[in-house]
Amino acid sequence: MRMLVYHGPCKKSGEFMHSMIHNNDGFTGLEAAIVLIAFIVVAAVFSYVVLGAGFFTTQKAQETIYRSVEQSSTNIQLVGNVYGLSNDTSQGISEIRFSIGLSPGSSSVDLSKYTIVFSTPTAKPIFLTWTNANASQTMFTTKLNGVGSSVSSLDVNQQVEIDFLTEYVLANSKMIIEIHPSVGAALPFSKTAPATIANTNLLY
Repeated sequence: MRMLVYHGPCKKSGEFMHSMIHNNDGFTGLEAAIVLIAFIVVAAVFSYVVLGAGFFTTQKAQETIYRSVEQSSTNIQLVGNVYGLSNDTSQGISEIRFSIGLSPGSSSVDLSKYTIVFSTPTAKPIFLTWTNANASQTMFTTKLNGVGSSVSSLDVNQQVEIDFLTEYVLANSKMIIEIHPSVGAALPFSKTAPATIANTNLLY
């Protein structure tokens, strides 16, 4: 059986198909370029977000560390001796007086927010707060260099004298004093009354 092959239309069809294939290749390349650009943009945005989150986390971590260091350290220090005064030597010590200052590199502190806890082995702790009036068994004063009225702040290179009253503390009795700032660690120290009570006593 003989088959007739007509080449004319096939040639035109082939040319048309070749043209279509050529155009499809170009369109596919354009799609790939668009997708690539989209991926690059998305990756850039994602990287920016990740970096931003990383910087924010690092900043918060630094703030936490600085705050922890600040709260775990104390800015104040005891300066000089601690004295116990007595208005009746037969009864014991009735007043405590000492000076404090700031540690090197510290910033100013608000003394009006401080609290002092005073205790002895035979008496329950007494909580004292700041006052700009007279010292008592519940209020303490902070006089700059021991003179004048109470100051509410303590700056670098300054010293304030803290003074408060107590119930009578007998001879050879141990006393525990804790100075609590609003921020930072407390400054605790202990002193002992002398064997013989005088009007002014150096506590050791």
